Order: sequence, then structure tokens, then C-alpha cells
Amino acid sequence: MTFPVTLLDLAGCIALLLWGTHMVQNGVQSAFGPRLRSFLAGALKTRARAFLAGLGVTAVLQSSTATGLMVAGFAATGLVDLVPALAVMLGANVGTTLVVQVLSFDISPLSPALILIGVIMYRRANGQAPRDIGKVAIGLGLMLLSLHQLIALITPYEDAPSLRMLMGAVSTQPVVAVAVAAVLTWVAHSSVAVVLLAMSLGAKGVVAPEAALALVIGANLGSALNPLLEASSASDPASRRVPFGNLLNRLVGTVVALALLDPISRFLIGVEPATARAVADFHTLFNLILAVAFLPFLNPFATLLRKLFPVKVAESDPARPLYLDPAALETPVVALGNAAREALRLADILETMLACTRDALEKDARPRIPEAQRLDDVLDRLNSSIQAYLMRLDSEALSAEDHRRLDEILAFSTNMEHAGDVLDNSLLPLAAKRLKRGLAFSPEGQSEIAAMVERVIGNLRTAGALFMTNDARTARLLAAEKAVFRDLETRATQSHFDRLRAGKIETAETSGLQLDVVRDLKRVNAHLVAGTAYPVLQREGDLLPSRIASELG
Repeated sequence: MTFPVTLLDLAGCIALLLWGTHMVQNGVQSAFGPRLRSFLAGALKTRARAFLAGLGVTAVLQSSTATGLMVAGFAATGLVDLVPALAVMLGANVGTTLVVQVLSFDISPLSPALILIGVIMYRRANGQAPRDIGKVAIGLGLMLLSLHQLIALITPYEDAPSLRMLMGAVSTQPVVAVAVAAVLTWVAHSSVAVVLLAMSLGAKGVVAPEAALALVIGANLGSALNPLLEASSASDPASRRVPFGNLLNRLVGTVVALALLDPISRFLIGVEPATARAVADFHTLFNLILAVAFLPFLNPFATLLRKLFPVKVAESDPARPLYLDPAALETPVVALGNAAREALRLADILETMLACTRDALEKDARPRIPEAQRLDDVLDRLNSSIQAYLMRLDSEALSAEDHRRLDEILAFSTNMEHAGDVLDNSLLPLAAKRLKRGLAFSPEGQSEIAAMVERVIGNLRTAGALFMTNDARTARLLAAEKAVFRDLETRATQSHFDRLRAGKIETAETSGLQLDVVRDLKRVNAHLVAGTAYPVLQREGDLLPSRIASELG
């Protein structure tokens, strides 16, 4: 077999290793992501508990990036202080080493059994959780298979001059090895895969033990690059505190470990002659020593980061998204939470539009009309931003529950925008018409309109609460409001026709205007029900396909 073909096989084995790692991470996030996020949020009380929480969550997720995104979100919103957030990242870095410790032993015979069990669970299981666990088993099996194939592929060529020449620069220049591993980790988004690759190359003697350890150092450095690069797109510099702090302690560890690389490698090989085990032990010790060194100094470290990345003063543009963090897209449960928070802003804007409309209908408040029209533009732009953000999520990484939540967010934000369009295109022109013609509602009509607007505002607040809780009882209460508004429209229609029959032309014009207002408020209320109550009632099986009663026979 020619050397170029061998390189192609080598690339295929590495790709299989990366794909197996990707399957494990996605499966675990889909199965346990929300619960791990809740556990992490509740454990961030002290730096010791935060360190252990970061270690445990990352050991399950096998992704320090995912853990970092969760805790960075908590820190950016003020839910957790910067010190425990940094402690979580130190624990997360240790947590990623545990799977490497397990895979450093020869457990490749388990690969076929894991893949078989995983395929059966994925194809035959009814629930989403067993399917996700099946995906994890398949991923682990593929990782073991790729490592076995990698070693088998390298064995015949370990003395080949061409392969030795390729690895010569890496073996003789530790700085080059660190740079190569850092770039590979950045591209692959997985330090675990690169450390396992270094372990395989060292075990077959393709690279010297010292070079294998340098590759491990580079993998640890590269694992801190992606979170920082993703956070750099955020508008608030404060969101970069946690990832930059993580990168800074990686840099300190890299410099110290490179300076002491020769005595460290000789010591480890003397204690553990098997290179694969020495590489795994060094990976764990590197992160443990950094954690022990940095934990006592997190307070001054956090002070330094706050000075480097101060909180940015909010911009004046109300249509600018506040919570749609691009860095969170790799962790769907975090991204969906961000989108839900942004969607709630739509309800606040719509409430302000309703208040403007009420003022324009009740009194001579002409400036409130253009104010409400500007807010409708804000609604449209924010809704577009939310939809674009959600469409960037990897659908394969979403569980059934994630897909359901994504649909709920889209339904909520779309109906908020449609409700705003009703105000902008219909109710506000009615208010402008009343002011232009100098029409005045009767005291009774004025009171009825004010009561209806307040009722819609109350329903809007209920809809916002329902959007967050998905409570079936609240959904039934909100859905019942449709019948209330149908009755209000019926009474307003009857009152208008009674005035026409009585020949009261002067009052008929205002009653017709009032009828149009009632109909539009009914349409606004219908969007609130459709955007929040109907999805919950449909899930509970309480939503009928039609309101039309039919008699058979």
C-alpha cells in the first residue's frame, strides 16, 4: 500500500474518531442536557462545589465547551458570580480527562458489543431518552473501533522513512507539536479526540514520549480557543470573561509545562513505561495541577478579568437582540433558553403598543400613534432575529423535547408579531381616524373600550407566564377568553345595529368605530391564545379539531 493511501486511511480513522466523539456529546446533551444545566445552576454556591460540579457535568457531557457555554450564560446574566464560574471551568477541564483515562486501557474488544447495543436501542426504543443513550453507545463503540484501527494502521509503517520524516518536525520541536495540536483541537472542537490521537501515536512509537506530551499540551490549549472565538462575536465584552480566563490559565500551564517538558517526560516514563498510560496520566495531572494552582487566587483573577472586560452600556436601539448569544448555538438547551428570553421581550413591547393604542383611543394623544408604529418595527426586527437564530441550530442535536420547545418559541414570537401588525395596520389607523374627525365615544363606550384593552393586556401577561410554565390550567383559562371576546363583539354589533334602526346617525358613526375596535382587539386576543394556549392544549389532548357540532344519523 502506498504512503498517500495510508495517509487517506489515517485521515479516515481520525474522522471516525471525531464522529464518534460528536455522537457521544450530542447523545448525552439530548438525554441529560436540561437536567445537567439545572444541576449546574444549583451547585454554583462556593468555588469548591462549583469545581466539583464542573468536573461531574463535563465528565458526563465530555465537552468542556458545552459546560463553559452554560456557565458563561449564567455569569453574563448575573445569575452567578464570576469566581464560581471560573471554578466550574477548572473542574470542567479535569472532567474531560476522565474518558481519556478509561480509553487508555485496551478495551477495544467492547467496540462491536457497544455498537450493536446502541443500534438496537436507537432503532427499537420508543422513548427519546433510550434513543439518545443508544447514540452514546454507538459513539463510544466508534471511538474504540477508530483507535484500534488507528493503531493497526500505524503498526506496519512505524519504521517507514516517509512517516518518520512527517513526524520528525513534531518530535524534535515541542513548540511545533503544541501549535499543531492546538490547531487540530480548534478545527475538531474536541480535545479528547486529539489527546487520544497523541496517545495512539506515542503508543506505537511514531512520536517520542516527549512529543506526545507536547501534543497533549497543545490539545489543552486548543480546547480554550473555540469558546473565546465564539464569545468574541457577542456585543457585551463581559461575556468574554469566563472563556478568556480559561484561556489565560491554559497559557500559563502551557508555558510552564513546555519549560519542564524534558524532566516531566522522563519522570512519567520512569513511573509508567506504557506510553499510552503516561500520556493519559499527564493529561489529568496537567489539569489537576492548574486547578490547584488557580483555585486559591480566583478572587484577584476575577478582578483582573472585570477590568479587562467591563460591562458594556446597553445601546439605544431597542431592536437589538440582548440574549441571542451565537456562542450558545453549540449547546441547544442553552440556545433555546436564550431565544425564549428574547421572545419575552416581544410581549413587553406589545404591551407598550397596547398602552399607546389605548391612550390614542381615549384622549387626544397623537404622539402615541407614531410611537406605537415605531415599536411595531422593533417587533418585526426582533422576531426575524429570533427566527434566524433558531434556524442556525443543528436539528440532529435537538431532542424531541428540544424540537417541541423550538416550535413553541416560534409560535409565540410569530403570534406576538402578528398581534403587533393588527395594532399597526388596523387599530392605530382607527385611532388616527377618530382624532382627525374629532369623534368622541360615549362615556359608556369609552369605558367598554378601556376595559377591553385592559383585559387584552391582562391576557398578554398571562400568555407570557404560560409561555414559561406550560401549565395546562393556565392554558385553559386563557383559551376561555376567546369566548369572552366573541360575546363582547356580539353585544357591540347588536348595539350598533340598534342605533342604525333608531336613526341615530350621529352615534352610529362612533358605534361603528367602536365595533371595529372591538373586532381588532378580538383578533389581538386570538393571537395571544394561538401563540401560547393552543400548543399546550394540543399536547394535553384538550384541543378539538373543530368547533362545529355535527349530528350523525
